[in-house]
Amino acid sequence: MIRNYDVLFKLKYNLVICLLAFLPSIGFSQNYEFKAGASLSNITPPLGLEIVGNWNSPPADYVHDQLHARTLVLDDGNTTLVFVLVDNVSIKREVFDAAIAIIENKLGVPSKNVMMAATHTHSGTSAGKQGMDRRGWQYGEPLDEYQRFLATRIADGVEIALANRVPAKVAWGGVDVPEHVFNRRWIMKEPVWSPLGFKDQAKMNPGVGNPDLVKPAGPIDPEVSFLAVETKDGKPICVLGNYSLHYVGGVPKGHISADYFAIFGDRMQELLDADRQDPPFVGIMSNGTSGDINNINFAGEREKNDPYFKMRYVANDVAEKVFDAYQTLEFNDYVTLGAAKSELKLKVRRASKELLANMEKVRNRPDSEDPLFHSLEKTYAQRIHQLETTWPDEIDIILQAFRIGDLGIAAIPFETFAETGLEIKDKSPFEDAFTIELANGAYGYLPTPEQHKLGGYETWLGTNRVEENATRKIVGELLELFRSLQ
Repeated sequence: MIRNYDVLFKLKYNLVICLLAFLPSIGFSQNYEFKAGASLSNITPPLGLEIVGNWNSPPADYVHDQLHARTLVLDDGNTTLVFVLVDNVSIKREVFDAAIAIIENKLGVPSKNVMMAATHTHSGTSAGKQGMDRRGWQYGEPLDEYQRFLATRIADGVEIALANRVPAKVAWGGVDVPEHVFNRRWIMKEPVWSPLGFKDQAKMNPGVGNPDLVKPAGPIDPEVSFLAVETKDGKPICVLGNYSLHYVGGVPKGHISADYFAIFGDRMQELLDADRQDPPFVGIMSNGTSGDINNINFAGEREKNDPYFKMRYVANDVAEKVFDAYQTLEFNDYVTLGAAKSELKLKVRRASKELLANMEKVRNRPDSEDPLFHSLEKTYAQRIHQLETTWPDEIDIILQAFRIGDLGIAAIPFETFAETGLEIKDKSPFEDAFTIELANGAYGYLPTPEQHKLGGYETWLGTNRVEENATRKIVGELLELFRSLQ
């Protein structure tokens, strides 16, 4: 009897201990209040700086629409997450690092909890210095005037968003909008010359109606993923979208514009009837994995549109479809937040002896003569020389992951191919996931090893700068970060 009593007592004791351990997790969300805030911080540069994102870099001579750093802050009472999407083609790590240092030291938000990325508008000025300097290795060098301004205004935006925090609720969803996304890399019937002096099987932007097209070289990701945040009484605070579409363009020479990313935010504000409210609503569109995706249907018919027409059409259509999906959301009064961040070392690609010999021939060829290989060969001879002489043999990149309930968000500092984003979605341990590219730095394009074999603009040395196996390492590390947040 005594022995049975002891067993019974131990069973009851263990049950009580288990219940006591479990009860705090039941009441965790009751001990904290979920809050959110958003802000706009104007980052429009002065006229006269170079517009970057195209082969020519004309000076900015007109502001069509203001550029902004758009910030969303989420706070579960224990963890604060900060998203900042900046209207720029790409932003060097050292600029983001400067902004994060201000945020961490002044505002007390840990660096791993701050995710910053460029939207990839091709109608802004450089955040990486001017001329050829912007492609060089600058880490450790002083920032230029616009870089310092940008870092300060990013930090200002975060401070304002933190001040705008109110009790909130959150939801997320997605809607497929395939009609605006096309893989811009095509397999050609016959290999084509690259400016490096080799032939490629794939060609970027091969021309609408080109009879030599065989098939797209990769997939698209049609999903617009989005995060929606409201006050407790239902006032919209923010919609953060993510679409794997490059910029749309159609901007006159010299114009500054935030492209479709900003128009999406403005249209969401109209649809949600959030034009005049306090706290303010901020609509945000982040760039998904769109390194090989644009808005041109090369298998279709040639279009001729007035300036800004196409970006408005795309942005408004995407916003309206997100708005329809928004109506079906079930908001959570509380979710757990999490953040993880790591640095990954990657090797920098180096030119082969044959490539160096080709580029030497190009440099020695008079400008008055026809190109040896390609119209851009002089440009790439210069870029490759710069890469070989100024870049280190290895670089450390930042990878990052956020958790919002059962939503996982990855961040990659490259122009990343759609197939990589699809792989992360498929392998993520979370119910939903998406990836923001050009986050925490910008190191060029990130083709998969399979795409490297096909060649094409995104794989050319000088456009791509890191080892051909980099995607494998990056995806593996991001999945580990996701798992650490479960």
